[in-house]
Amino acid sequence: MALNYMAVAAINFLAALLSIPVIAAGIWLSTQTDNACVQLLQWPVIALGVAILAVGLAGFVAAFWRLPWLLLAYLVAMLLLLVALVCLAIFVFAVTTGASGRPAPGRAFLEYDLGDYSGWLRDRLDAPGRWNRIKTCLADTPTCADLNQTYATAQEFFAAAWLRPLQSGCCKPPTRCGYTFVTPTYWISPINAAADPDCATWSNEQAKYCYSCDSCKAGLLQNLRREWRRADLILAVTAAALLAVYAMGCYAFRTAKTDELFRRYRQGYT
Repeated sequence: MALNYMAVAAINFLAALLSIPVIAAGIWLSTQTDNACVQLLQWPVIALGVAILAVGLAGFVAAFWRLPWLLLAYLVAMLLLLVALVCLAIFVFAVTTGASGRPAPGRAFLEYDLGDYSGWLRDRLDAPGRWNRIKTCLADTPTCADLNQTYATAQEFFAAAWLRPLQSGCCKPPTRCGYTFVTPTYWISPINAAADPDCATWSNEQAKYCYSCDSCKAGLLQNLRREWRRADLILAVTAAALLAVYAMGCYAFRTAKTDELFRRYRQGYT
């Protein structure tokens, strides 16, 4: 019996260790410029990881000290957390489907349209006061300033195939406006200012640029999509591993309880 309970304890400790990649994914998201400004996913992920860690350790203690009532509570709580992790992974996948950008004429980089993204994500950006806070946060980052340090000429900038979506949407006007390049963040003389509402929104002021443009929101959502998909892969793999560990834990717990019943049965006849 002691060996069976030790097996349960080891399995529960392994479940606690599986919280580490979840917490790490949340911390990684919080270090990304765009996620740090938006603050949507990282805290739920971190909170879920911490909860899995706490419940896993509680299950380890329960098995180590042979506390059946606490083990049952652990099994129920871990099942709920497992369901929450699976639901979160599915939800993140669902809201990040589609949208990969469109090529701009004469440009190597892509541009992005806000209508291509999940309505749920768009609604989060448009919540009262949220976008003002986000664009102020983005303006305080070196996202756009880095372009001036990297690209000196129009030819270099237009050939920048690896321009980040956030830079493409927030640091320059849309290509269809027909602005003339001076520097990556300074543009003049639009040819077709009526082509897009963002054309009139663009400003050469460092604190404004295109941070109020729909193209900036689209670039931000594309950045979020890439990063959330990477985090979602970690969540999905962890959920699968946790499900396997949970199943082993249930089997080991049942075996331990069966051995205990046989032990009591034998003692009753001796």
